[in-house]
Amino acid sequence: MNKVFLIGNLTRDPELATTNSGISVCKMSIAVSRRFTSSDGTRETDFFNITAWRAVADNCSKFLKKGSKIAVCGSLQTRNYEQDGVKKYITDIVADEVEFLSTKSDSGNTISPDSEVNNLQPIEDPDLPF
Repeated sequence: MNKVFLIGNLTRDPELATTNSGISVCKMSIAVSRRFTSSDGTRETDFFNITAWRAVADNCSKFLKKGSKIAVCGSLQTRNYEQDGVKKYITDIVADEVEFLSTKSDSGNTISPDSEVNNLQPIEDPDLPF
Protein backbone atom coordinates (compact mmCIF):
# COMPACT_ATOMS: atom_id res chain seq x y z
CA MET A 1 0.00 0.00 0.00
CA ASN A 2 1.31 3.46 -0.92
CA LYS A 3 -0.51 6.11 1.17
CA VAL A 4 0.74 9.44 2.55
CA PHE A 5 -0.96 11.97 4.84
CA LEU A 6 0.64 15.38 5.34
CA ILE A 7 -0.40 18.67 6.93
CA GLY A 8 1.63 21.76 6.16
CA ASN A 9 1.78 25.24 4.69
CA LEU A 10 2.30 26.11 1.02
CA THR A 11 5.77 27.54 0.40
CA ARG A 12 4.70 29.27 -2.83
CA ASP A 13 1.54 29.96 -4.82
CA PRO A 14 0.19 26.91 -6.66
CA GLU A 15 1.15 26.68 -10.35
CA LEU A 16 -1.68 25.52 -12.61
CA ALA A 17 -1.01 24.16 -16.10
CA THR A 18 -2.82 21.94 -18.58
CA THR A 19 -1.52 18.97 -20.50
CA ASN A 20 -1.74 18.79 -24.30
CA SER A 21 -4.96 16.80 -23.86
CA GLY A 22 -6.51 19.54 -21.67
CA ILE A 23 -6.10 17.93 -18.23
CA SER A 24 -5.39 20.35 -15.36
CA VAL A 25 -2.29 19.77 -13.26
CA CYS A 26 -1.27 21.85 -10.25
CA LYS A 27 2.22 21.85 -8.71
CA MET A 28 2.70 22.96 -5.10
CA SER A 29 5.24 22.65 -2.34
CA ILE A 30 4.47 22.38 1.37
CA ALA A 31 6.53 22.78 4.51
CA VAL A 32 5.80 20.25 7.24
CA SER A 33 7.22 20.69 10.73
CA ARG A 34 8.65 17.60 12.32
CA ARG A 35 6.93 16.28 15.39
CA PHE A 36 9.88 16.61 17.76
CA THR A 37 12.52 19.25 18.39
CA SER A 38 16.22 18.60 17.93
CA SER A 39 18.67 18.47 20.84
CA ASP A 40 19.21 22.24 20.62
CA GLY A 41 15.44 22.90 20.86
CA THR A 42 14.76 23.80 17.23
CA ARG A 43 12.00 22.19 15.21
CA GLU A 44 13.14 21.03 11.79
CA THR A 45 10.98 21.30 8.68
CA ASP A 46 10.67 19.01 5.68
CA PHE A 47 9.60 20.24 2.23
CA PHE A 48 7.49 18.14 -0.12
CA ASN A 49 6.47 18.62 -3.75
CA ILE A 50 2.76 17.99 -4.35
CA THR A 51 1.09 17.30 -7.70
CA ALA A 52 -2.71 17.47 -8.04
CA TRP A 53 -4.72 16.58 -11.15
CA ARG A 54 -8.07 17.52 -12.72
CA ALA A 55 -10.72 19.06 -10.42
CA VAL A 56 -8.44 18.89 -7.37
CA ALA A 57 -5.83 20.87 -9.34
CA ASP A 58 -8.39 23.48 -10.40
CA ASN A 59 -9.65 23.96 -6.83
CA CYS A 60 -6.15 24.21 -5.39
CA SER A 61 -5.22 26.87 -7.92
CA LYS A 62 -8.42 28.79 -7.28
CA PHE A 63 -8.50 28.78 -3.48
CA LEU A 64 -4.92 28.40 -2.22
CA LYS A 65 -1.95 30.76 -1.98
CA LYS A 66 1.47 30.83 -0.39
CA GLY A 67 1.11 30.23 3.36
CA SER A 68 -2.21 28.36 3.11
CA LYS A 69 -2.47 25.40 5.47
CA ILE A 70 -3.57 22.17 3.77
CA ALA A 71 -3.98 18.49 4.51
CA VAL A 72 -2.94 16.17 1.68
CA CYS A 73 -3.86 12.52 1.21
CA GLY A 74 -2.05 10.86 -1.66
CA SER A 75 0.71 8.51 -2.73
CA LEU A 76 4.47 8.69 -3.19
CA GLN A 77 5.83 8.65 -6.72
CA THR A 78 9.52 8.54 -7.57
CA ARG A 79 11.31 9.31 -10.79
CA ASN A 80 14.92 9.67 -11.78
CA TYR A 81 17.05 11.24 -14.47
CA GLU A 82 20.72 11.63 -15.26
CA GLN A 83 22.47 14.99 -15.24
CA ASP A 84 26.16 15.34 -16.04
CA GLY A 85 26.64 11.62 -15.46
CA VAL A 86 25.02 11.74 -12.01
CA LYS A 87 21.73 9.94 -11.43
CA LYS A 88 19.20 12.20 -9.65
CA TYR A 89 16.11 10.98 -7.82
CA ILE A 90 12.93 12.96 -7.20
CA THR A 91 10.07 12.01 -4.90
CA ASP A 92 6.67 13.66 -5.34
CA ILE A 93 3.37 13.28 -3.55
CA VAL A 94 0.48 12.78 -5.98
CA ALA A 95 -2.55 14.20 -4.20
CA ASP A 96 -5.77 12.20 -4.23
CA GLU A 97 -7.43 14.63 -1.83
CA VAL A 98 -6.51 18.12 -0.59
CA GLU A 99 -8.38 19.62 2.34
CA PHE A 100 -8.13 23.38 2.77
CA LEU A 101 -7.40 24.19 6.41
CA SER A 102 -7.21 27.93 5.67
CA THR A 103 -8.75 29.87 2.79
CA LYS A 104 -7.45 32.30 0.19
CA SER A 105 -9.28 35.13 1.96
CA ASP A 106 -7.37 34.46 5.19
CA SER A 107 -4.69 37.01 5.88
CA GLY A 108 -1.08 35.94 5.92
CA ASN A 109 -1.35 35.55 9.69
CA THR A 110 -0.95 31.84 10.25
CA ILE A 111 -0.82 30.32 13.70
CA SER A 112 1.63 27.57 14.46
CA PRO A 113 0.37 24.52 16.35
CA ASP A 114 2.60 25.43 19.31
CA SER A 115 1.13 28.91 19.67
CA GLU A 116 -2.41 27.52 19.40
CA VAL A 117 -1.76 25.21 22.34
CA ASN A 118 -0.11 27.93 24.40
CA ASN A 119 -3.02 30.34 23.83
CA LEU A 120 -5.80 27.97 24.88
CA GLN A 121 -7.98 29.29 27.66
CA PRO A 122 -9.81 27.00 30.10
CA ILE A 123 -13.56 26.73 29.57
CA GLU A 124 -15.59 27.40 32.68
CA ASP A 125 -19.15 26.25 32.09
CA PRO A 126 -21.18 24.86 35.02
CA ASP A 127 -23.34 22.85 32.57
CA LEU A 128 -20.41 20.68 31.39
CA PRO A 129 -20.54 17.20 32.94
CA PHE A 130 -16.77 17.05 33.51
